Amino acid sequence: VSFIMCLVSSVLAGCVPEWLQGTLLHNGPGLFKVGDTEYNHWFDGMALIHSFTFKDGDVYYRSKFLRSDTFKKNTQANKIVVSEFGTMIYPDPCKNIFSNLFTAIPHFTDNNLINIIRYGEDYYASSEVNYLNQIDPMTLDVIRKMNYRNHIALNMATAHPHYDDEGNTYNMGTALMRFGMPNYVIFKVPVNASDKEHKKPALRKVKQVCNIPFRSTLFPSYFHSFGMTENYIIFVEQPFKLDILRLATAIFRSVNWASCLKYDKEDITLIHLVDKKTGKAVSTKFYTDALVVFHHINAYEDDSHVVFDMITYKDSNLYEMFYLANLRKVTHEFIESNKVNFSPPICQRCVLPLSVDKTQQPKKAVMQRGSSLYCLELPGMNYKFNGKKYRYFYGSRVEWTPHPNKIGKGDIVTRKYIKWTEEDCYPSEPVFVATPGAVEEDDGVILSSVVSFNPKKSTFMLVLNTKTFEEIARASIDASIHMDLHGHFIPTQSTN
Repeated sequence: VSFIMCLVSSVLAGCVPEWLQGTLLHNGPGLFKVGDTEYNHWFDGMALIHSFTFKDGDVYYRSKFLRSDTFKKNTQANKIVVSEFGTMIYPDPCKNIFSNLFTAIPHFTDNNLINIIRYGEDYYASSEVNYLNQIDPMTLDVIRKMNYRNHIALNMATAHPHYDDEGNTYNMGTALMRFGMPNYVIFKVPVNASDKEHKKPALRKVKQVCNIPFRSTLFPSYFHSFGMTENYIIFVEQPFKLDILRLATAIFRSVNWASCLKYDKEDITLIHLVDKKTGKAVSTKFYTDALVVFHHINAYEDDSHVVFDMITYKDSNLYEMFYLANLRKVTHEFIESNKVNFSPPICQRCVLPLSVDKTQQPKKAVMQRGSSLYCLELPGMNYKFNGKKYRYFYGSRVEWTPHPNKIGKGDIVTRKYIKWTEEDCYPSEPVFVATPGAVEEDDGVILSSVVSFNPKKSTFMLVLNTKTFEEIARASIDASIHMDLHGHFIPTQSTN
């Protein structure tokens, strides 16, 4: 195994704005083979964290594999010994399979490869399980391994929280094993929860906001993110479901955890609104046709309505595209084998009335499709407008390949779309950083690390003018950088 840890001052083309001061952390899979064993799925690879530090017009790069327990076990054994979502490792039945026979929910990996979450002043590498790894955002070292279940009854939690104007963090999880019925759980970690002097974690001050019972006890909805306005949490209980019995017995039936997710196209999508202040769910339930959603764009309240925008799919086939055997196909082979099942992402708006008939019967939600903003994923925005009425969002454009080959800016008002693209280049999730003191929503820069499969092109950090999408600067990195998933920008003053 090659351990990556390098700190380099990048070669610059153009000028990075002097006001851009801080560190962009990116997380994603970076190691797919250990010894003679390989992972099956791109989402299984061991987490590799990248940091791009912007200081006085220069850019510095550092990367390091997340030193999780999973990483240590695999590298010490020189083979994959810990199961991931798409790669199941079967134990020696004479050793420990019977000790786990009556364990209803398996012990998940702590290979946190999806995102970086801030709780209080602590930063965590996160995925969608009960484990997190707190990291030092400057050195990328692991400070400690955390378990949500030591602080709140959760078996899984999203890697896409929300932060309010005060800096409090809101997130959602699933409680499969608890006293009483299983529930979806909304929770909050206060902005002042960290105690660095006594080295106490922010999660010790986690507060439960609300419980939402499962619609089906043995088939909870899968969710990757949720929506939040000034006063409400929006939870989309989609018919993309986790089969609990199948999950609990996966190892005995020689199937991976990914096979425990099923999409029921004949079911409906149920939408829940929760009052953030009272923790009570609005009694009226809204529903729409079956859909699959991974990422919410934004949500806000307007004229006694809750409006929220999502990236939706007509089915759950997206996950299948990311099996490594699929990704290794040349482009024309990939297109040929996936075009029948390819479900492009669609930017879709949902409008919910807050004042409804007192009979409190379920109400059909109004759905609007932004057809001109087709095929954008990994959405981001000026976070100052999160939970508020907004106009612009940014995303990666995917077409007949799972590798994003463009990044775009969508204007919700004019329905116009501008993009940046370059031959042989594959940009990461675009991250918006506002100009200090900015008044206009799109006054700032977009940051994206760009990789190339062309050996003659080096990887680089791209800096774009957010208004025009013209290139301001690029910083070439003399290191191997992988495609990643999600990132988090930390302004310099927040890292002191």
